[in-house]
Amino acid sequence: MQESFSVRQLVKISGHSESKLKRIKNYWLDETPNETFDYETYKYLIYDGTYFHKNGCLISLMSAQEQKNISNIYANKEGYKTVYSWFSNLKEKGLNPRYITMDGEQGVMRAIQEIWPNVKIQRCLYHIQSQGMSWLRTYPKTQAGQDLRYLLSTLCSIQTVKERDIFIQRFYQWLEQYSNFVQSLPKNQVAFYDLKRTVSLIKNALPNMFYYLSDPSIQKTSNTLESFYSRLKSDYQRHRGLTQARKIQYLNWYCYFKNRAN
Repeated sequence: MQESFSVRQLVKISGHSESKLKRIKNYWLDETPNETFDYETYKYLIYDGTYFHKNGCLISLMSAQEQKNISNIYANKEGYKTVYSWFSNLKEKGLNPRYITMDGEQGVMRAIQEIWPNVKIQRCLYHIQSQGMSWLRTYPKTQAGQDLRYLLSTLCSIQTVKERDIFIQRFYQWLEQYSNFVQSLPKNQVAFYDLKRTVSLIKNALPNMFYYLSDPSIQKTSNTLESFYSRLKSDYQRHRGLTQARKIQYLNWYCYFKNRAN
């Protein structure tokens, strides 16, 4: 997993023919890694999914403390129906988390809350920040947009309860100062739409944004899993000719060996 060799190099290193190396590769890609977990021990998780163009989505749960990928599925897309049976199966195996850090995918959050009613969802601060700042654009044309974008830029750096309280106070001060202005904007104007959805994003996420301040085991972002996905996709680029079934098995083996390396 650490180095990349060409087929010619592997032939020279192993002493096997190219056809035998291909048979060995296909043999293992037709097998499923056998990895077991004591799911009852995992209380802090990170959830995220990543798409492979139009060919589906790898969805994973990672242990926040050990940074191990404890379960994953490959599906056409994220959503309630996709994850509900997966989560149910994991619950039957003993998984009962306290906190899950994730983005704001509504269907997935609904499934989590139905399967584990007592779980707390820590909203990924990076997702909130990057999505909101993207909607507000790099150079907002209104003072309201500029002020809200600056406020969002401070979100991921919040480390203390005092800093949290300052952020919340400034957000509500922004609402008091600019709500009438936003409502006065033409409804078909881009500035109105950008401000409206950014405010809704923050309002909806606010109750679940700062659990991490009371427990250092809670991850405030899903960046660890996203970084894993970035490396995975880079490595997968060398194997793009795989069939869909073997591609999925490659991803399973990739997770397996990365776990063993941790």
